[in-house]
Amino acid sequence: MDATIAPHRIPPEMPQYGEENHIFELMQNMLEQLLIHQPEDPIPFMIQHLHRDNDNVPRIVILGPPASGKTTIAMWLCKHLNSSLLTLENLILNEFSYTATEARRLYLQRKTVPSALLVQLIQERLAEEDCIKQGWILDGIPETREQALRIQTLGITPRHVIVLSAPDTVLIERNLGKRIDPQTGEIYHTTFDWPPESEIQNRLMVPEDISELETAQKLLEYHRNIVRVIPSYPKILKVISADQPCVDVFYQALTYVQSNHRTNAPFTPRVLLLGPVGSGKSLQAALLAQKYRLVNVCCGQLLKEAVADRTTFGELIQPFFEKEMAETGSRNVAQAGLELLGSRDPPTSAQPESFDRIDQKPRWVSTTVFFLNVPFDSIMERLTLRRIDPVTGERYHLMYKPPPTMEIQARLLQNPKDAEEQVKLKMDLFYRNSADLEQLYGSAITLNGDQDPYTVFEYIESGIINPLPKKIP
Repeated sequence: MDATIAPHRIPPEMPQYGEENHIFELMQNMLEQLLIHQPEDPIPFMIQHLHRDNDNVPRIVILGPPASGKTTIAMWLCKHLNSSLLTLENLILNEFSYTATEARRLYLQRKTVPSALLVQLIQERLAEEDCIKQGWILDGIPETREQALRIQTLGITPRHVIVLSAPDTVLIERNLGKRIDPQTGEIYHTTFDWPPESEIQNRLMVPEDISELETAQKLLEYHRNIVRVIPSYPKILKVISADQPCVDVFYQALTYVQSNHRTNAPFTPRVLLLGPVGSGKSLQAALLAQKYRLVNVCCGQLLKEAVADRTTFGELIQPFFEKEMAETGSRNVAQAGLELLGSRDPPTSAQPESFDRIDQKPRWVSTTVFFLNVPFDSIMERLTLRRIDPVTGERYHLMYKPPPTMEIQARLLQNPKDAEEQVKLKMDLFYRNSADLEQLYGSAITLNGDQDPYTVFEYIESGIINPLPKKIP
């Protein structure tokens, strides 16, 4: 190959390091901050940004119609995530800000704050240390597309946007029973969430503008605006039904904000399939390789090639293939397998592997590990009933694919490795080492392999293409 033509040979440690340390996301975040703030000297700015280490702090926007419970959910999330809650009320009550004083004066006159002034208040508040280090939650802001665009223009980008929804009839009925604790700001309801303490009950107040007509007018205005706000937050917005118990809404919101979004970082899937003999590892690896054009690295095939080519490792493990397995032979085979994998050319796509034994953590790290769990009786049924026709080479199974005629059945032969004693020996070897494997791969996904192969493949595929969300710190 001409060394001047791409693709070049890149050591596998390089992309692996990038994936483990999230280099792509780190560079993407720094580039975004540089373009937003446009500092005169980028180097000190980037150093300061790295020292902050706040790329993963909560940055949440909660939207919803009146009486949908967005303030309650926002307060619960703040307590759980230890973040700062930003509402129109607490923004204009800042006594140390001239902007807040002006906004408070206008709010008392008009019951509203101009969008430019509101966005300026948000910008000042987010520049404070608690919002920078612990994150923030915007409650009910932005209300209009103008506010959303002004916020985005300043480089204020939430990581998660939650929109609560419920039928208008439910919201109107819910709003009529709304009560507020003037001391804590907690919101209660005469039917759904009444405080048990008599002291709190006595000081609850009926908020203004909760009549049926006033609520209907607010809902009309909300629906007119929200359809123009939602397109401002593609791919980071989740709609949650508020017509359910508040605790259920909270846990759905919490689960969403604790998950990371899908990244555009280059990703090389390295799939490790583990399980006893007969669990279907080779079939699943072949299906993955066929559909996604991955490199199918089979441990057994590697070892056989090494023996056939009479390599150094092949000579080391050749006695393993010539006589009964011993513990020392098993260690030699495992070590040789690791060395062979390390000496192979780095794959261009991925490596679905099948191993029956591994004694040490390799220098390459699998991104996803699956354990195929199949009961002992099912393994015996799968393997001991396999037969082959010596005349045609056709493979049969006495239960799942029986021979069509008695003549064929009479001449069928069984592979010695499928004998009951041999299968039991291999199963015993795997189960003896399975605890060590589970400890080595603590984040592995265990699947029920005792079902249709394509059903198992769909589970494996979903674990690779749509992995479970990882919680943010």
